[in-house]
Amino acid sequence: MTIFYFTATGNSLSVAKHIGENLISIPQIIDSDNLHYADDVIGIVFPVYALSTPKMVGRFLDKVKLEADYTFTIGTYGNMAGAVMDNVQSRAKKAGNRFDYADTVLMLDNYIPMFEMETEIAGLPKKKVDEQIKQVVENIRNRKHRQVTSSLVSRGFSAAFNKMLKYDKVAQNYVVDDKCVKCGICTKVCIAKNICVGDKVNFGNYCEGCQACLHLCPQNAIHLKKQKSNKRWRNPAVALEEIIMSNNRGGSHYENI
Repeated sequence: MTIFYFTATGNSLSVAKHIGENLISIPQIIDSDNLHYADDVIGIVFPVYALSTPKMVGRFLDKVKLEADYTFTIGTYGNMAGAVMDNVQSRAKKAGNRFDYADTVLMLDNYIPMFEMETEIAGLPKKKVDEQIKQVVENIRNRKHRQVTSSLVSRGFSAAFNKMLKYDKVAQNYVVDDKCVKCGICTKVCIAKNICVGDKVNFGNYCEGCQACLHLCPQNAIHLKKQKSNKRWRNPAVALEEIIMSNNRGGSHYENI
């Protein structure tokens, strides 16, 4: 079994680890000229952003070629999944792929412009995340088939939310305070190679909107101009080192370090 995953604060990686062991980070292979993979079982696990896929996951779906007897895709979300699986299944079909089983897992929402982390963490027991993951794992082991269809309203919401987010301008809302010690963790967890650290921390215009830099800063020195919470989140089943290994693509889009 091969599982491709995209993670920022560890939620999707924690799900992928429950399902299987041969895990491949999408950021580490996205620039490869050869994205052709074969195995008996292949899956993709990713977080839902703005009721759709992260930009990089979308590019991966458009490029990858999957050969497997059984395929699956799992989206992790914190509030609404929207029509994300419609989008994923459609993109897979256009690329000549398929997903036999598609599902979602309701987890903590760490999008701090809209949600307070204290409230989200307190509400986690009600979401029964472990039970959801256990069911997904069982379904995959039993080779269950499931296609997801969304209502016209859900598809409309997803399209609207996706147009509202201007990812090239997201990083302009980041503020770094004087607690910053220039440790460089933000550069290592940045999926988009959008941060460089010199005399100060600089953000470019390639942001994926994942907020890994914000949530994983050891000093809690990175903030948004408008945020609901100062508390940060990393999935307790995932170590910071695992996220660095997943996301650190080396270098930066910057020339002016």
